[in-house]
Amino acid sequence: MGITSRMIPTEDASARKREIEEKLKQEQETLSFIRENLEKSDQLTNGMVCILSSFESRLMQLENSIIPVHKQTENLQRLQENVDKTLSCMDHVISYYHVAKDTDRIIREGPTGRLDEYLACIAKIQKAVEYFQDNNPDSPELNTVKARFEKGKELLEAEFRSLLTRYSKPVPPILILDAISVDDELEVQEDVVLEHLPEAVLQDIICIAGWLVEYGRNQDFMNVYFQIRSNQLDRSIKGLKDHFRKNSASSGILYSPAVQTKRKDTPTKKAPKRPGTIRKAQNLLKQYSQHGLDGKKGGSNLTPMEGKDDVLDIEIDSYIHCISAFVKLAQSEYALLAEIIPEHHQKKTFDSLIQEALDNLMLEGDNIVSAARRAIMRHDYSAVLTIFPILRHLKMNKSEFDSTLQGTAASTKNKLPTLITSMETIGAKALEEFADSIKNDPDKEYNMPKDGTVHELTSNAILFLQQLLDFHETAGAMLASQETSSSASSYTSEFNKRLLSTYICKVLGNLQLNLLSKSKVYEDSALSAIFLHNNYNYTLKSLEKSELIQLVTVTQKKAESSYRELIEQQIQMYQRSWLKVTEHLTDRNMPVFQPGTKLKDKERQVIKDKFKGFNDGLEELCKIQKGWAIPDKEQRDFIRQAQKRVVSDAYRAFLHRCANISFTKNPEKYHKYRPEEVEEMIEKLFDTSA
Repeated sequence: MGITSRMIPTEDASARKREIEEKLKQEQETLSFIRENLEKSDQLTNGMVCILSSFESRLMQLENSIIPVHKQTENLQRLQENVDKTLSCMDHVISYYHVAKDTDRIIREGPTGRLDEYLACIAKIQKAVEYFQDNNPDSPELNTVKARFEKGKELLEAEFRSLLTRYSKPVPPILILDAISVDDELEVQEDVVLEHLPEAVLQDIICIAGWLVEYGRNQDFMNVYFQIRSNQLDRSIKGLKDHFRKNSASSGILYSPAVQTKRKDTPTKKAPKRPGTIRKAQNLLKQYSQHGLDGKKGGSNLTPMEGKDDVLDIEIDSYIHCISAFVKLAQSEYALLAEIIPEHHQKKTFDSLIQEALDNLMLEGDNIVSAARRAIMRHDYSAVLTIFPILRHLKMNKSEFDSTLQGTAASTKNKLPTLITSMETIGAKALEEFADSIKNDPDKEYNMPKDGTVHELTSNAILFLQQLLDFHETAGAMLASQETSSSASSYTSEFNKRLLSTYICKVLGNLQLNLLSKSKVYEDSALSAIFLHNNYNYTLKSLEKSELIQLVTVTQKKAESSYRELIEQQIQMYQRSWLKVTEHLTDRNMPVFQPGTKLKDKERQVIKDKFKGFNDGLEELCKIQKGWAIPDKEQRDFIRQAQKRVVSDAYRAFLHRCANISFTKNPEKYHKYRPEEVEEMIEKLFDTSA
């Protein structure tokens, strides 16, 4: 056990020794390898140093040989470049001397059909001009290229004029009508594009205009532009007028053929709404003057010239449409102008462009005002009706008109307001003079209806007022424009409405006074009452029918009841005419007798006189009043029934009292009519056909 333990350490030490010896041997081998490598590295380094030294020596030799050559080559290259540049400059300069010759053919032939090529030639000429001006201003070549440049510019201006003249055409009337038409059924209106020039032509014109502004230093083309386009604008509007004259007279309403050709199931635009005009007034005037409310012939001998009115109506419609057309065309012209004319010249050019068409429209408006003024001097107040639709249209379109003319001269912008003021002034004057004419219309006996029907003055006055209803806002503003009071400083719709209501009441009041005066022309008070009754009733029914009553009641709350009282008063006045008939049927002077008692001769004569007085009075009144007229069937029946009841009841009572009295041997001589026959006779009153 002890021997074993001592031997183990000895073996470990031996093994340890061997291990160390092996490691030492490996380290020695590694060291030898490193030394060998170091020696090789030194050899390689020495070899590389030798090579580099040799290379450096050779480079120095090469540099010493090449650098002089390089410098010589560089100088030669610089000389070559200078020669090339000199030759290029010479070619460039020489080219300026040949520009006139090279561009001669193209310039002479003009830019038509080859604008880009032509502008390129002009650019060459322009550069030659600049060169000679800078480098040789005294050379004859400068004058040559300058003349060629001016010739080129002149031909460009001519091409500008030629393109505008050749392709600027008046807008067809049907397109204008489509552009200004309004369809209430369409929530979003389709904008009709007015194409004045083909796109390719427009681009050429824009290109030429741009060149003339930038290089031509010329603004004359703007004058050419506005003159040509002004002429086309005026021709477009005149074409629309001619279209109206040719088509409206036969068709009554002008529709656009472009719209009519669409399929039936395709939503189309309606024709522009036509305003109420003089034709409507004259037709109604003709109708009312010849017939009463139920068709009975009246007492007027007025015969309107319908053909002349149709022509006037067409002229008014034409003028109204031309105003709308002017606004639409002017807007379209400005859009076109904005693409061609420089921005700072656009407003002035546009102002000049629209002058001719605008002046013609304003002149035509002034002529309408003058015609109305002359008609008013002749006391033809219906002429003012021509003013109303035009004035309403002008005022409705004034804001768009002002917007279109924005930026133009003050004299241009003031033309429409001046025309509106003139129309309002002459219109207000006509209204006032019309009211005075109603008041002062003379009481001419030959002009009074013999049958007591509605007087021409009444039908004319009511018709005139009915036309005011169609233009109540315009008429109210017209009256307000003449007000000088502080309350009129800020016109409102309500203020204008009250003014118009006051005016209508004034006309009606004047009419009532005049009718009362005219009624005194009749010798028969009953016919006078029938005359007033018919006129009052006609007035009331017309007011109610046309809704004029609503305007009247703005200032006269009890107007309707007042007229009904007047009508009732005249009915009562008329009924008094029957007292001379029914007074014979009363108990006055009637003898008192006992049944079976024989009457005295005097008493019998009293009864005979009563019968005779009744019969004669009945026959006389029926004969006279049969020729009188009450056009209103309702009123006619009412008056007949009331009179039948009064006379029939009194006659029956009288016959009953005389039933058992023997006052004559020939009772049929006095008892000529049965009560039923009396009623039949009264039933035929106011019936000229019976």
